Amino acid sequence: MNASVDRIAEPWGVRTPYEPGTAWPVRTDTHLREGVTEDEVERWVQSASLLHSDGDAMDIAVRDGRIVGVRGRAVDRVNRGRLGPKDLFGWQGGVSPDRLTRPLVREGGRLVESDWEHAMGRVVARSKELLDERGPGSIGFYTTGQLFLEEYYTLAVIARAGIGTHHLDGNTRLCTSTAAEALKETFGCDGQPGSFTDVDHADVIALFGHNMAETQPVLWMRVLDRLEGAAPPRLVCVDPRPTLVARRAAVHLAPRPGTNVALMDSLLHEIIRTDRVDHDFIEAHTVGYDELAARVKDCTPAWAARICDVPATAIEVAAEIIGTAERLLSTVLQGFYQSHQATAAAVQVNNLHLIRGMLGRPGAGVLQMNGQPTAQNTRECGADGDLPGFRNWQNDEHVAELARLWNVEPETIPHYAPPTHAMQMLRYAEQGSIRMLWITGTNPAVSLPELSRIRSVLAQDRLFTVVQDLFLTETAQLADVVLPAATWGEKTGTFTNADRTVHLSDKAVDPPGEARSDLDILLDYAARMDFRDKDGGPLITWRDPESAFEAWKRCSAGRPCDYTGLSHDRLRGGSGIQWPCTEQTPEGTERLYTEGITWAHSDTCESYGKDLVTGAPVEPVEYRSLNPDGKAVIKAAEYLPPHEDTTAEFPLQLTTGRTLYHFHTRTKTGRTPQLNAAAPEVWAELSTAEATARDLAEGDLVEVATARGAVHARLRLTDIRDGLVFLPFHYGYWDTPEGHRPSDKEEGRAANETTVTDWDPVSKQPLFKTAAARISLVEHGHGTPAPAPTTTASAPAHPDGIPPTTGGPHAHATHTITSEPGSGS
Repeated sequence: MNASVDRIAEPWGVRTPYEPGTAWPVRTDTHLREGVTEDEVERWVQSASLLHSDGDAMDIAVRDGRIVGVRGRAVDRVNRGRLGPKDLFGWQGGVSPDRLTRPLVREGGRLVESDWEHAMGRVVARSKELLDERGPGSIGFYTTGQLFLEEYYTLAVIARAGIGTHHLDGNTRLCTSTAAEALKETFGCDGQPGSFTDVDHADVIALFGHNMAETQPVLWMRVLDRLEGAAPPRLVCVDPRPTLVARRAAVHLAPRPGTNVALMDSLLHEIIRTDRVDHDFIEAHTVGYDELAARVKDCTPAWAARICDVPATAIEVAAEIIGTAERLLSTVLQGFYQSHQATAAAVQVNNLHLIRGMLGRPGAGVLQMNGQPTAQNTRECGADGDLPGFRNWQNDEHVAELARLWNVEPETIPHYAPPTHAMQMLRYAEQGSIRMLWITGTNPAVSLPELSRIRSVLAQDRLFTVVQDLFLTETAQLADVVLPAATWGEKTGTFTNADRTVHLSDKAVDPPGEARSDLDILLDYAARMDFRDKDGGPLITWRDPESAFEAWKRCSAGRPCDYTGLSHDRLRGGSGIQWPCTEQTPEGTERLYTEGITWAHSDTCESYGKDLVTGAPVEPVEYRSLNPDGKAVIKAAEYLPPHEDTTAEFPLQLTTGRTLYHFHTRTKTGRTPQLNAAAPEVWAELSTAEATARDLAEGDLVEVATARGAVHARLRLTDIRDGLVFLPFHYGYWDTPEGHRPSDKEEGRAANETTVTDWDPVSKQPLFKTAAARISLVEHGHGTPAPAPTTTASAPAHPDGIPPTTGGPHAHATHTITSEPGSGS
């Protein structure tokens, strides 16, 4: 069966229902540039998605040396051929004519074109000067969640053993650090316990702060197909906005932002009160249950209802559904990760699974989700502040093992204190101790909180800033040196999705002009710096993606993320493969913890944990005393009020987030016609009741202001909870006349003009979802609707007169269904 579908108007495509315990039917999605047919495609080159964390496998269509489209890979376990809107259309952003093609250097206060020799000469000269004058702590690296594994590992070795700096982190700090920390707190180690295939078996799916329909659209297609099949799962949704998930849920809990721990404690209270607890599992595999039971003893639904402003009966219904599930799958994302008490709340989701014994079997698992395509690799390779291979910076033997791998002395690798997180790095740059910051594939001048402060830090004359990117972003415009990088489809490498599936992305076309792969740039820097091991040999011994992957395999051997059974050749042609993949598990590992908790022993764990209130690291001797047998840790948390609450001046809560059609700061999706047309400009969301109280209407231009800054946006009235205003965070200034900041005559466009400089004490993830705000009229819209999609959580509460979001003929994709709905064949 073939069908042509407008994938802007119908983002999730046609349904292929299936029953629990059967395989998800195949549906192959294809989109080619207008005028190109499949017969005219010269080559199909294997890859996977780069605009979310699903890892949707696809083939890149090539004609005349150019990318002309994509097709889902039916053989792959992750997507069974399906692609989301950003997969289908987003590749066009990479072929935009304003790509950087030559290095730029700052001369006389402005950026001018240069060549690689001169640009890299400046970077190397400044690096050596700072090392001589100020030492390794004067240099920091801030990377992304969109490079390849081989590039992250190379960066980690350069930073840790070449420079010897403590200052290395990724923008994954903004989206996935709480996922990693929650897993470490509970299981002693990072690594996703569950699998996307758990959707095929679960009878209850609970989504905590996870707008799956927009952030992982292909995974949502899998859920939708289960919902349309026999014996569908029941959904529990925790989200303050009326998401597509909320609309399909058996119960929707919309708590006040910042109260997630109170809500979780009440759910745990109900599970324990009704004794829907697997006592045998708790006894065999956990420590800490008694403390949890005591902590939540008085956390009744009525107590939580007063704090969270949700009905107590709704909490009871949610607890009933979760407590009676036979196969419970939970997913967690930014609604928890970017909010107050982030790690504490995410850990309580783990606790639900531990006390119910819902781990390690089909349909019973937890997915602490990622936000970016290669966030998992940032963590595995140590480019997020941790040590490579999920090694423990507090464990001297782990550091010594890394030193032996790299043939350096252990003291070369900084491990005297917790690694520096991104927000602290910016503070060090602000204070002057960091004098060089190398930013790779990320745009902090739009994505970090309190942007006026971020711009002032990056614009300092004393800070030497290197930006490595595809476009002249808001951040690149503030740099001293800009290096043009190759992107997806223009280089070869591997990346790992949110359920540990490793994919290979082969080079399909050449990068434009003189742009180079990130790996080549890093290898060139290492060679020019002449980094050496302790015997005088080259520190970096690999020369290309494949040899870098082999080096990584040696680093991963014997660790939780063991890649030793994989190779580039092994990953070509078929499906992606989940780690750990070893000689003993050559087909990969679908689920972790099928035979108990494996990496929590003090000798092997990645972390001894932290205090959930202060973030202070637990000392090794304390951890050994608490958990001598290496079990999962049930860690209780007390609800604490948010740091910033509403006032008479700022009576609303502000939350920020994503929309289906854009990714991060729109550097790619804003250059993709179909995606940008669906969400062309920033908007603000408010409930009808709040708007009526302020004499505001759909389409009015409003000012959303906090104590830090303001944004002007058109107003969309939705079914969002009262007392809350929402702003999408994607919109910056690269496509405005000012280029990198608000103009002197206008208020901001970027949501992060308003957000607070605050972070979770445990994961150090910034808090984008708990700020106090006010909203006021700038000018009436006179019936013109807000530029917000109608297909998403931004759907209007009163749709009459508001045109539906469509993509037109250029947004159609072909669906080819090759197995009968419901057959799972």
